[in-house]
Amino acid sequence: MTGMLWVHLQWYLWGCDAGKEHEISMRIGILTGGGDVPGLNPCIKGVVYRSVEQGAEVIGVKRGWAGLLGYDLSAADNSACVFPLDRRNTRTIDRTGGTVLHTSRTNPAKVRPAEVPEFLMTPEHKDLPKDARLDFTSHILKVIDRIGLDVLITIGGDDTQSYAVRLHREGIPVIAIPKTMDNDVFGTDYCIGFSTAVTRGVDFITSLRTVAGSHERIAIVELFGRNSGETSLVSAYLAGVDRAVISEVPFDPDRLAELLAEDKRTNPSNYAIMTISEGAQMVGGKIIESGPEDAFGHRKLGGIGIETEEYIKRKLKTHTVYQQIAYLMRSGEPDALDRMVAFSYANLAADMIFRKEFGKMVALKEGKYTTVPIETLTTGVKRVDIEQLYDAERYRPKIANMLGKPMFLY
Repeated sequence: MTGMLWVHLQWYLWGCDAGKEHEISMRIGILTGGGDVPGLNPCIKGVVYRSVEQGAEVIGVKRGWAGLLGYDLSAADNSACVFPLDRRNTRTIDRTGGTVLHTSRTNPAKVRPAEVPEFLMTPEHKDLPKDARLDFTSHILKVIDRIGLDVLITIGGDDTQSYAVRLHREGIPVIAIPKTMDNDVFGTDYCIGFSTAVTRGVDFITSLRTVAGSHERIAIVELFGRNSGETSLVSAYLAGVDRAVISEVPFDPDRLAELLAEDKRTNPSNYAIMTISEGAQMVGGKIIESGPEDAFGHRKLGGIGIETEEYIKRKLKTHTVYQQIAYLMRSGEPDALDRMVAFSYANLAADMIFRKEFGKMVALKEGKYTTVPIETLTTGVKRVDIEQLYDAERYRPKIANMLGKPMFLY
């Protein structure tokens, strides 16, 4: 039994749209890549429900690009890589966080020899150095053809979508949906996951005040944010913290310590609290990274918060609290805003598919849903507007002259 015959058999057995038969008009693939965020499952469900209504078939690709890379064209069963999605098996997924399709940081254009699937391995691959990178795009194109996908929906951030752009240039119909809790995909004002991440950040910061206040300490809260400090900035703004350090502006630890000492002294409860992006760095220092590079050239971030805490502790000779929120920001179910944007992006993507307008990324611009050419996300970088939104001298949000500013303060 071939891989796609197995898929069709499952489709028949599971049923579609409460047992109704449809003439299949199109086969749509969907995958999620990179870090998980709340809102992915509602987006998947939205695509499935809308597509089934239009008589289309939806194929879920497991573990992002790894699902296509691991699809064995000679195998009888590829259920570990792809499977049918219908109204029945997606009915309740919007009630939870994460992604039922699972995810990975695989880049089919840059695969390490040790990560090459066994069926794609050749003697030449085994002799390559460990840091070599192999391009298996030709295999990906064959898999897409074998599965019979008419279009592929990719839900992810810059890394995931950069390979979607590659496939677009290879002639594959693609629709991109931006997601990242850093909200840093260029070409859109909003990415799925951002609102929930900020909500989590504000909640944890607010809760941490009881500890910092009770023990009269300075609290340092480290949040995710590799290149964009928007989560640190907006969380700090909404939680009313004393100082916020962001990825875009190197900070002077002596100056920061002085400001926090002043904040603590003038606080009736004798404590202070600050946020810091994981991608932040001290003046003259480097971003703190660890571990090997992933397929997109990134190493694991984290540690600037504890380094800052230790510096402040020594400098001020005071007690401190350090809390790395990290994965808690992307855990759990999505908030109302991320649900709304996820469902809306799903329906907008479906609109584009059934109009046969491919090579697009769905987006929000100036509060309105729209689309941009998929290549747009590779043409720039999205960062905090320092001049408008950040006081780089006093390390805090600078929110003034609100007239005309966008809702998300991008």
